[in-house]
Amino acid sequence: MIKYRRPKRRRDSTIALINVVFLMLIFFLLTGTLAPPLDPDLELVNTADLEGREPPDALILHADGTLSYRGTPTDPETHMRGQGDEAVRIVPDRNAPGPRLIEVTGALRRLGASSVFVVTEKALE
Repeated sequence: MIKYRRPKRRRDSTIALINVVFLMLIFFLLTGTLAPPLDPDLELVNTADLEGREPPDALILHADGTLSYRGTPTDPETHMRGQGDEAVRIVPDRNAPGPRLIEVTGALRRLGASSVFVVTEKALE
């Protein structure tokens, strides 16, 4: 009679993975508590109630691709004529075409703007 021999069971490899995850957890818990706490008397500034609006000296790029400055229609050449080499801020409409924004920023840089800042909703909040 032939005896049936059971194959040897392999050790489950997930135990090593669990050990590594556990060690990482302990490491991050320890390193997170090593940071010095803020001064208990410190009161942070609350900016939740600030009113968001575009800067007054910014070019506005409308959804149709036109530019305006302080409510007056303009183009990059006209705008840069009296600016010198100052930094220029552009507030694009959410629906403004991306290629037009790139075209306008490139034209402003070629016409002498030292830098061009694109003001976004996050920066206005």
